[in-house]
Amino acid sequence: MSVAANIVIGLIALLHVWFLILEMFLWTRPSGRKAFGTSAEFAEQSKALAANQGLYNGFLVAGLVWGLLLGNGGAGFSVKLFFLACVLLAGVFGGLTASRKILLYQALPAAVAIVLIHLA
Repeated sequence: MSVAANIVIGLIALLHVWFLILEMFLWTRPSGRKAFGTSAEFAEQSKALAANQGLYNGFLVAGLVWGLLLGNGGAGFSVKLFFLACVLLAGVFGGLTASRKILLYQALPAAVAIVLIHLA
């Protein structure tokens, strides 16, 4: 597997750490509300749902890091592919149901990483 694929996977993991922080810890703060375009009232009402969503982003991070730690062959390839597929599907669903920006920030990087791991 190429170094480029692993770098992209690492960047995707870091991006999802940021999503976790935004959703679990900054959701009701001005920076979190600005990132998601929500009002203070909506953020307060939905903070438990956002924290739950942030936790799921943490699971994606854990899976991607696990794949990176397993290396490039066999199980490492399979784990990376599975979690990248999860990121891609979540990004497509979010892009279609919540905000088109999710296609750019979540689905596209995952698609690029999937292509890169198959080209290596």
